[in-house]
Amino acid sequence: MKTPNIIDELTQTSLNHVGRRNFLRKVGLATAGTAGLIGMASSAHGETPQSAGPTGTDVDVLNFALNLEYLEAEYYLRATTGQGLETAGVDVDSSDGQQGGKVFVKADSKVPFNTPAFEDYANEIASDETKHVRFIRDVLKANGAKIVARPEINLLKSFNTLGTLIGLDSFDPFANEVNFLLGAFIFEDVGVTAYKGAAPLLTNKGVLIGAAGLLSVEAYHASIVRTLLYAQGSSVRGLVKQISGVRQSLDNSKVDKDQGVVRNGAANLVPTDGDGLTFSRTTRQVLNIVYGKVGASEGLFFPKGLNGAITK
Repeated sequence: MKTPNIIDELTQTSLNHVGRRNFLRKVGLATAGTAGLIGMASSAHGETPQSAGPTGTDVDVLNFALNLEYLEAEYYLRATTGQGLETAGVDVDSSDGQQGGKVFVKADSKVPFNTPAFEDYANEIASDETKHVRFIRDVLKANGAKIVARPEINLLKSFNTLGTLIGLDSFDPFANEVNFLLGAFIFEDVGVTAYKGAAPLLTNKGVLIGAAGLLSVEAYHASIVRTLLYAQGSSVRGLVKQISGVRQSLDNSKVDKDQGVVRNGAANLVPTDGDGLTFSRTTRQVLNIVYGKVGASEGLFFPKGLNGAITK
């Protein structure tokens, strides 16, 4: 009898969550739910994963990240399918029964892409962000930790408010593919710096490895968006610079952590510090940006604030 080829089996396995989990069981690598995926990553590199589960701080940080992933997933799904997480089969309620908050968005949010490649990129990112929501929820569930519900999300007034700040009468990120990229730019750089800033707060090695995986994917997304925006020419590059300036002012930091796609007259597709490293943002700096005001406890994308322990 022919011995099954693991690579062939992996290729044929459905990429949905159940398919991945069944495959891992077959090759003897799965442990307790998705937490096993994190531990497996440690073992594969000769490290010994911590036996203790996530601490309370780890859980708080994961739920903080989950709020942001809800936002990103909703943005990309609405842009690519016109529907949200529930339609994609993703639970948005809390583990203790709190219902997920409403998402305010235009009735026809599916972006009329003119460039097939742009639509392909958008679909891939939407898929990634949806999986991020599932992943974090599964990690929390596997460890018996509380999962926060999706907070109320506003994808209407938030963008119009940002539009006025960059000199536009209004801004609809779902109107066309360039607007969509500008909207995506608002989120992606923030996500990368948020995960980098959260790293020192995490104590469980497995959770840290999982967060590193999330950070790297967000960095890929950010680079795709920045590269496509740079290619649109000087007018779009100017709008990117203005968006970056708004984020920097909300960041409320003396260090220039936010950069457009042009710096010192040259392409700046990867925003880094003097050592070529990704910047970090504190949870407070991230909240300033997504709330649209320094020191706020709610507003802009989250009209009623985030859910969980880290909300202000």
